[in-house]
Formats: sequence, structure tokens, C-alpha cells
Amino acid sequence: MDNTTRYERLRDRYRNGDISRRKFFGLIGAAGAAYGLQTPFAKYAMAQDVKQVRFDGWGGVVSEAFRKHAFDPFTAKTGITVVDGTFPGGDEYLAQVRASQPGEYNIAHLSGVFDYARYHNFDLTSELNLDNIPNMANVMPALINAFHAVTPDSLSAAPYDYGSTGLAYNRKYISDDEAKEKGAMLLIDDAYKGKIGGWSDWRTRVWYGALQTGQDPNDIQDIEAVWDAVRKHRDLALKYWASGAELMSLLAEEEIYVTEAWSGRVYALQEQGHDIGYYDPPKGFGWQECLFVIKGSPMEACEELLNFMLDKETSIAVAEGQNYPPALDPTKVDLGKKIPTLPAFDPTGTLAGLTFANPEYWNGHEADWSETFSRVQRGY
Repeated sequence: MDNTTRYERLRDRYRNGDISRRKFFGLIGAAGAAYGLQTPFAKYAMAQDVKQVRFDGWGGVVSEAFRKHAFDPFTAKTGITVVDGTFPGGDEYLAQVRASQPGEYNIAHLSGVFDYARYHNFDLTSELNLDNIPNMANVMPALINAFHAVTPDSLSAAPYDYGSTGLAYNRKYISDDEAKEKGAMLLIDDAYKGKIGGWSDWRTRVWYGALQTGQDPNDIQDIEAVWDAVRKHRDLALKYWASGAELMSLLAEEEIYVTEAWSGRVYALQEQGHDIGYYDPPKGFGWQECLFVIKGSPMEACEELLNFMLDKETSIAVAEGQNYPPALDPTKVDLGKKIPTLPAFDPTGTLAGLTFANPEYWNGHEADWSETFSRVQRGY
């Protein structure tokens, strides 16, 4: 019996339910080893030797959604444990990855194509075998193409969700009409001094500073005017928040009345009964998040996890749990009743209504602008 026939018969027995998944991989792995072969099936058998995969993300309701709807079911199905960690911050996490040994960190829930480009520039990208991720076929092309602009010949990540960083405001003190009329200027309105919040992230501060000075965030002509707006916001704000949990607490406890905020966290507050409005101003900050596989990771196991997470049922369950629309194309996949009601959801699958950061532009200014914001944050 030739080797091809041997593998085909094992595969047929597995598909017919005559042998378990684990036994199937064990048999083909043993057969491959006996013949000294590296077959496509043997490659998957090797993936089963991986006992765990590390996943780092944003914590809070997002991590809870991943754990409940993706990681635990994946472990039950495959026997591979997903160890999840929480980012100390985007820049801090990147520093940890760069200082780590290959394989120590595996998958990161990165935000924005600029993060993808940053990791690529530091030679941290891997090359996914898309044959192992068939569910990628249901992902919106607009999201995939954004990554191909950085790595034209390969992908190191699977797009997973998207959202926006718009304005969140307490309707007890600020009406919908006022929010739409003032837009980004609400964040530097003297009337709300001491009741304003903001994310301690240099990109977000510069983005909103550009909006407040009437500039295109992807083509800023007067950066000094932007820093003046950032300083005014700093002086009017109660505090900068550093996490989604802190953001939600500040709004829920009415410590602040207005802040820029992540769309899904605002929806979570609304579900809890808080009368928090949400508005995306023109050229508001749109973003997508991806499941980025870091160079040196066990690729087959990571690809299996990505494919599981992109499964329709898993993606929808996670999206409903974390309140961010999934990367699945709504023109191909029925996303149910809740997802179309989420902030930033685009029923067309084109995402033409959102403004995304130009990765080359923003990464090109990172060193200067992040350092300047650090000084501004300290009061300079």
C-alpha cells in the first residue's frame, strides 16, 4: 500500500467517525515518523504535541468574552490550553515581546494596522498558512487588504473585530443635539471643566487634537496647534484613564460627563442601564483589531485556534459578549439580531464610513509625538 492511500484511508475513517480526532492525528503522526515523511497530515499531528498557546489581550469584558466563547470551547475540542494575559499597555507589551525568547509570546489581540506595521518593522511577523484557516474566506476583504498593504505576499494576523473611538457623554448633562453640534470640541469645553476624561494614549490625544483644530488626522499641517489643544484638554480633564474598566467606572459613577471612548465599552454601559450617549464625529477614530501570530510561535496550533475563533458561531458569540462587530462579512454571513445594533457596525462590509489611521504616517511620527505627549502629560 503506498503512503498516499494509507493517509487517505485514515482520513476516511476519521471523517466517517470510526476513529477519534486524537487517534487520527496520532496514527498519521506515527505513520509519518515510521516512513520518515513530512506530510500535510503529519504536520497537523505535530501541532497536537503543543500543550498550550499564549494569548494576550485587553482584559475586562473583552477577555471574559474570549475565555467563555472561544478559549474554553477550543480547549475542550483540541486539548490545547489557551493561557491568556492582559496588556500592561500597547508600547509596554511590544517591549516585552521584543525582549522575550522566540515562542514565549504567541498571539496578540493587536489594535490597528499601525500596530501590525510596527511589529513587522521589528521583524516579529510570521507567515500564516491560510489553507489551515478556511474560515478566513468569510472575513471582510477591506480588513484583509489593509494588512496586505504592509505585507503584500503573506499575512501574520487574522482580522477579528472593529470599532471606533468616538464621544461618550452622560445624557443627564449633555444632550444628543449638543454632542452632535460640538463634536470633538466637547472635550475642550470650559463648561465641563473637571468632568472631562480622556485616554492616556498619544495617538488618541493627537487624533482628537487634530479634529479640534480642524485638521485631517492623517495629514496634520500644524502640529503645534494640535499640542495646544492637547494641553487645553489636559488642563480641563479630571484625569486620563488607562483601561476600559477605568473608563466604564468613571462614566458609570458620574465622575466624568464626557470623554472619547471605545464604542463597545459604551454599549456595555448602556446594557447595564446607564444613560450614556455615543457619537462618532466626522473623521472620528475608526480601528480594527486582529489576532496577530508572533514570529517563533507554534504555527499549526495557532492557525487552528484562529480558524476556531473565526468560526461563525464563535465569532458571533464573542462579538455579542464584547460588544464589537466581528470581522465577518455581513454580506456573506448572517450575524443575528444584536450585532447590527452595535456602534460602528457597517452592514455593507466596506467600512467606508470609518476613518482609519494611515500606518506609515503614524508610525513615522511615533518617536517624536509619543515623547512630546509624555512631556505634555507631565505638565509641560
